[in-house]
Parts: sequence; C-alpha cells; structure tokens
Amino acid sequence: MVNTQPSSGGGERWFQLVLGVICMMAISSPQYTWTLFTKPLMGALAVKLPEIQVTFSILIVLQTFLSPAQGFLVDRFGPRFLISVGILLTGLSWLLASNATTITQLYLTYGLFGGVGTGIVYIGIVSQMVKWFPDRRGFAVGMVAAGYGFGAILTTIPISASIAERGYQSTLWTFGLIFSMVGLLAAQGLKRPPRERHAILTGHLEELSGVSPAAMLKTPVFWLMFVMMTMLSTSGLMVISQTAAFARDFGVASLIVMGMAALPLALTVDRITNGLTRPFFGWVSDNIGRENTMFIAFMLEGIAMFAWLQFRDDPVLFVLLSGVVFFGWGEIFSLFPSTLTDTFGERHATTNYGFLYMAQGVGSVLGGPMAAQLHEATGSWIPVFGVVITLDILAALLAFVVLKPLRKKRQYI
Repeated sequence: MVNTQPSSGGGERWFQLVLGVICMMAISSPQYTWTLFTKPLMGALAVKLPEIQVTFSILIVLQTFLSPAQGFLVDRFGPRFLISVGILLTGLSWLLASNATTITQLYLTYGLFGGVGTGIVYIGIVSQMVKWFPDRRGFAVGMVAAGYGFGAILTTIPISASIAERGYQSTLWTFGLIFSMVGLLAAQGLKRPPRERHAILTGHLEELSGVSPAAMLKTPVFWLMFVMMTMLSTSGLMVISQTAAFARDFGVASLIVMGMAALPLALTVDRITNGLTRPFFGWVSDNIGRENTMFIAFMLEGIAMFAWLQFRDDPVLFVLLSGVVFFGWGEIFSLFPSTLTDTFGERHATTNYGFLYMAQGVGSVLGGPMAAQLHEATGSWIPVFGVVITLDILAALLAFVVLKPLRKKRQYI
C-alpha cells in the first residue's frame, strides 16, 4: 500500500525539504540534550531524579498530546505562521528556564513552552513532507525526522562544554537564542504543496483523498499502530532520558574512549545513528514495504539493547552499542507517519498523524519517570532494560504477523 504517485512541485519540494530539516534541527536539543542538564538541575533545585524527569515528560506529553489540535491549526493557518510560532516558543522555553529557581518554574518553562513549541514544529514539518513527497514518503519524512535527530549532533558537545565552563543557566540562554534565530529564518520559506494550494484556492478540497480523523479512530489498524508506536517510544525515550544516569551507575560515564569521556561521546554517536536511520529505513520501506522494514529495525533495537546490557561495563562497547540501539529506534519517526498516510490518505494527514503521535507522549511517561521509579524501587537498571527489550521484540513481531495482513485486508482510501 506504499503510495507511488509522483508529486508536483519539481525542484520546489526539495527546497521545502531543506527548510524542513533546518527547522527540525532547531528544535531537537530540548529533547536530545536534556540528559546533560539533569545532574546540574538536581543540584541547583535540590530535587531527585524522578522529580527532574517529570520536566522531560511534560515536554514530550505536551509535544504529543496536543498534536491533533496543532495539526488542525497548521492545516487551517498554513505552515509558515504556525511553525514560526512553534520555533519562538521553543527558544523561549530555554530562555525562561535559564532563570528558573524552583522545580515548578522548570516544569512551566522547559516543559510547557518547550512541549507546545516543539510539537507545533514537529507535526507541521512531518505533515508537510508526507504531502510534498507521496512517491518518496518514507525517505522524505525520514530526512526531516533525521534533522530532529541530527540537530543535537551539532549541539551536544558544545552544550556539554558550555555547562562545564559557564554553567547550565548561561548555556540555556545562549543556545535558546540561537535556536530561535535559525529556526525562525528557515520557517519563512515554508509553503503548502501545489495540489493543496490549488484545492484551497478553488474550494475543491474533495480533490484530496483521505479518511477523516473520526473515521480513522474507529479502525483497528490505527490502534494497532498506536500501541506499537507507544512500545517503541517507551524504549527509546527511556534511553534518551536516562542515559547519563545509567552510564554513571554502570561506571563508564567518565571513562575515556578515543580521547573523550564515554558519556558525551556516546550521546554524539547516538545522534548520528539516530539521524541516519530515519532516511535510510524510510528509503528501505519505500522499496520493500513498511511492515517488513519495521520487523528488521525493531528486532535490531531489541537485540542491540540486550547486547548493550551484557557489555555495560565496557566503555568502548557502551559507546558503540548505544549507536546501534538508536539506529534500530529512530526510524519509527519515518515509518509510522509514512504508514499512516499510506493507509488513510493526505487530506487529513496532519491531524491524523497528530493522533498517532500522541503515542510518543505515552511512551515519555513510561520511559521517563516510570522507568526512573522502577529503577528506584529495584535498585537496578536490569529490570528496566528487560521491559524495553521485550517491548522492542514484541513490536517487531506485531508489525510482521498482525499489521501487515491487517493493512492488506482493508483498503481505506
């Protein structure tokens, strides 16, 4: 059911792709460098890890749970205006968080403003790509999703160094300002794809085929994908939010690998593989099918997580296997939106993906504070790893054994 219909727009769509990648890079750091701020924030605000991780959950929950409404607004007012607003809110979240003196203020700045802002940009850019590239949907969505993963490559080491040299407050202020300026500039060139512009101008929206959100929510295919994305989100967000914590517990965080401490090096490698996997597996799925690709990628993550746990005290393998884990995880952000739009069409693609993207919010709660609570209760990361490994392997089996025949059986558009 992969859409092979060529898109109109010619070279214009590739320019839109570049702008989309830049916008995604500008909003990636609040999620992907969060783990670098947890320790200094715990000390400054005098709170424990589970309380700090609530900030991360607020960020992801608002980023995801508001996605249907944000998607509707992007469709209604257009990508340029809404994504500009999202960029500004994201930058403001760091500027305000730099002056937070209580955990509540941190929740309301880094969590609230960051969640709303990044959510608008993320859902808006992804929905743009599934419309601009119906013939290369997996690859195009993978590229902008890679921008979200790659963006932190440019900032992880500078942010880590800035925190060490100037403190987390100055770091939040400086980088928040940079993100706002870069993202806002790129957002000014965004526009709707030609077919959508024509349908709006002529009042013939029926020219765009697709299933409405209300109808989609009644289908078992949607809810199966929602459960699967929740399972994978839980696994990946556990690693993203807790890497610094379990690296220190495993005793490898400060060990030197290739002239660099293992933790920041692992985070940098993670960003590279987390970015590469999205267009790569998106391209693979355009050629061999979405569910087949899901099975391969999800199983890869489960196996890599198991190996990572077995060699957790080896700093070299800790760094290398962390990269493999993310290579098996990050592709969910190209495979799921592509599969959803293949299944339910373009007309309501932004709002429809907003509903599916809420699974990321559920995963943030399970992989953030609940994973931290499980660690606190058991005194070990082994049960946490055991749970997420099981989720990875189960999701791989569901993709091949259940989702694939179910999508073949039912034609929605």
